[in-house]
Amino acid sequence: MINGKKVLALVPARSGSKGLPMKNIRLLQGKPLLSWPIEAAKASSYVDRVVISTDDVGFSKLALAAGAEVPFLRPAELSTDTAPSISFILHALDTLEANGDTYDYLLLLEPTSPLTEASDIDSALEVLVTRGDDADAIVSVSELVSTHPAFAVRLNDQGLMRPYVAENFSQLPRRQDVEPLYSLDGSLYISTVEALRDRRAFCHDRTISHVMPRYKSFEVDDLVDFICIEAILAQRDIIKNSH
Repeated sequence: MINGKKVLALVPARSGSKGLPMKNIRLLQGKPLLSWPIEAAKASSYVDRVVISTDDVGFSKLALAAGAEVPFLRPAELSTDTAPSISFILHALDTLEANGDTYDYLLLLEPTSPLTEASDIDSALEVLVTRGDDADAIVSVSELVSTHPAFAVRLNDQGLMRPYVAENFSQLPRRQDVEPLYSLDGSLYISTVEALRDRRAFCHDRTISHVMPRYKSFEVDDLVDFICIEAILAQRDIIKNSH
């Protein structure tokens, strides 16, 4: 609870995954991937309840072992590749509300972003509550560096390169001169429940940013991402001390 407001942490973990099969239960440092956001949420100073939304009984048992609650299973029609995220979020809120459990804020933590920590959750919640007059949601972003669009190129049919945002290569800016840009990194999403029901999204004109350090912004989409995250975790203390 924060400022008298209740916070629900929701961890989505459906069983279907094409990029890296069964990635939500793949072991990362000996723990299923879905257990990492559960542990981060439970370590938060403000989260009141941690619930997993899954369609898989096996996943639910792993979530329970990690400390989450599984008060329902996600319906099959909300667990497909094409089902919008808002559908399973509202299903969770509606199901809990039907049992008399209501919340003021919803925190979404995805297993594919296992580097998010309780400190990230708490600082983001504190900012959102402080900015309540002009913001209803806060979403994590990370700065674009090597992937900045100023340095993107097009390839023609012969494989020849052309700058994407300039007339020629001589007009490309120096890296230190480009405008800082950011991308959604998936580390955390927080919204008031009221705004989430009204806007049906986390990102809108009353959403502010929570900038994550680059090393925490890795998402597990494929095996390469997973290996990178394993390497980061092995050296995390060194990386933290270097910031």
